[in-house]
Amino acid sequence: MSNEAQARDTAGSALTVETNGVNPVPDSERRGSPRGLFAVWFAWNISILGISYGIFVFTLGLDVWQTILAGTIGYIISASLVGVLAVGGPRTGLPTLVQTRFAFGLRGNVVPAFFAYLSNMGWKVTIITLASTTGANLFSTLWPSVFGNGSGKPATFIVVIWFVVVLAVTMAVAVLGHEFIMKIEVWISWVTGIMTIAFLGFVLPEVKWDQLGQTPAGGPLVFIGGVIMAMTMVGIGFLNYGGDFARYLPKKTPAKSVIGWTTLGLSLPVVALLIVGALLVGSDPKLGAAAASDPIGALTALLPMWFFIPFSIVIVISLISAAITGVYSSGLALMAVGFPLRRSMTTAINALIIAAGAFYLLFISDSFLATFQSFLSLIAVMMGTMGGIQLVDFIRQGRLNWDTRLALPAGYGGRTVRWTALASLALGTIVGLGTVTSADPNFAHVTGFLLTPEARAGVIGSSNIGVIIALVLGAASYALLTFGFKIDPKPDFSKIDPSITK
Repeated sequence: MSNEAQARDTAGSALTVETNGVNPVPDSERRGSPRGLFAVWFAWNISILGISYGIFVFTLGLDVWQTILAGTIGYIISASLVGVLAVGGPRTGLPTLVQTRFAFGLRGNVVPAFFAYLSNMGWKVTIITLASTTGANLFSTLWPSVFGNGSGKPATFIVVIWFVVVLAVTMAVAVLGHEFIMKIEVWISWVTGIMTIAFLGFVLPEVKWDQLGQTPAGGPLVFIGGVIMAMTMVGIGFLNYGGDFARYLPKKTPAKSVIGWTTLGLSLPVVALLIVGALLVGSDPKLGAAAASDPIGALTALLPMWFFIPFSIVIVISLISAAITGVYSSGLALMAVGFPLRRSMTTAINALIIAAGAFYLLFISDSFLATFQSFLSLIAVMMGTMGGIQLVDFIRQGRLNWDTRLALPAGYGGRTVRWTALASLALGTIVGLGTVTSADPNFAHVTGFLLTPEARAGVIGSSNIGVIIALVLGAASYALLTFGFKIDPKPDFSKIDPSITK
């Protein structure tokens, strides 16, 4: 076949709807190298929102240098955990939330998969809402008499129009699947990376270097809180689909390469943007209050109009890029829960849920930051616990040669329920929820019940150390039951003819 024919064939396959769902990717369809993972994770995280993340960490009560150090530590630790879980992708060819059946059993896996799906949907609501408000803000700035509400903000109808457009584009691309997403993410990462560097050229001169040392340093628990918040904003939220984009790699792909490229793609952009955010808010504390209600608008207000227009468009593209990859994984999550639907149908369900969540964030929530932080802490408790259990179970899975039959029903290699994993998940989640707090009153009812009023209002409550407690407790209890007490429900092959080998 000629090079031109191969190119046409590749382009055509990229525009074809992916047929693989929760099944193992066949060896004949494995392709690529782990370096390709960098573009996916880089494009997902190279967004102006990363600067806002740095501002959010600062507002916990840290000084500039503590913010940079705490955020960097949190990002690298959590990104490394995602990298380790991504290794399960090439080893099994399964999405992460199907591979967790190895630990939880076919039916037992419904619990973590469902909450992982909610986590994914929460992130998509946040990202698509921000993309919609950014586009609407661009229109209201250019044509205030048509698209403004008279108080300097976009009118409700243009926000709704932008939301519909962003949601439609996101869903359409997500349905096409893995190969098309991998191709466009490379280009998006280049465009957003170049424009973000240009953006830094405008905002860095705004840093007042002589004022950076005026903010008092926070105490040790506040610093830990900064590390934890950074972990929840980036890495822990990705634990439930770390392997989704690595599962098309050849089975023998070196683990260190998968971990390295995933960690680098995840952490590099957010660490760089965190530093910028910390420097900006450290020299202008008012920026923190502005970012709490409009994390992107507070930053684009620093730009001249001629650059504000193209940069706003790039922001929308980068946010849609992040939403596309997330919606792709959320479709797999819904299938992992057990819905007997095609990915095209799960995408439609996702659209309805995102619309409902965006309505809450746009028209009910009083503070974007309060709702965002509360969502992060709540969902990070469950996802952190699940991730810790899965990391421990990798030891067992490796000993069983990554046998994909462990994801099948009982009698064909899997188990219906593995209670050791579910009990550990319940323990870690309950203790974690009891030791985190929420600034959003609608979420506060299910948090902090193990803390005294003084602890809830103090540093312990604000640090949300319960996220780490949940992760460590879930992993430790599962390890103790599985390897300490050797309570290990074995794979069940009772319905397979012994004469038939894999």
